Amino acid sequence: MKKIICLFLIFFSLVNTKLMAKNIMILKLEFGEVEIELYPDKAPNHVKRFQELSNSGKYDGVVFHRVIDGFMAQTGDVKFGNSNSPEFNLSLAGTGGSDLPNLKSEFTDIAHTRGIISAARSADPDSANSQFFICFESAPHLDRQYSAFGKVIKGMEFVDQIKKGDQSSGTVSNPDKIISIRSK
Repeated sequence: MKKIICLFLIFFSLVNTKLMAKNIMILKLEFGEVEIELYPDKAPNHVKRFQELSNSGKYDGVVFHRVIDGFMAQTGDVKFGNSNSPEFNLSLAGTGGSDLPNLKSEFTDIAHTRGIISAARSADPDSANSQFFICFESAPHLDRQYSAFGKVIKGMEFVDQIKKGDQSSGTVSNPDKIISIRSK
């Protein structure tokens, strides 16, 4: 009986580790690796989209086109913001998305605190597509207004090193970029 219980515990811990790993992403920046925990129970569609675009390499080479010190770093425009693409246009970065349809909002009780990953969108709450931002500091005015779907759990010091833009608009000349994002 002890053998069966022991085998069950080993099996359960292996399965649990696999399930946990599925919701962890590694964002590679020039400065180091950033570990992100995703919240599929809170924003399942945003998590699914993020994983799909990440694991298919769509974010590789995408620039941080809007970065405001003390607020957030925005990226994820796979159409105009991908520095590896012939469609790359820094002046249009932030206006594009992916070829996939926009997502309906998934507003939650997740507070926009330091390290939170949230979906960028236009004034239409249901316009999120591929773009996202990472909060440098708490931004309570965004709570329940944007779909937060993850959080940096390791490597925030590397996010802090992303080149900042103009203090009012956040526009970045010669911006830093994502090397890759993949499931752990």
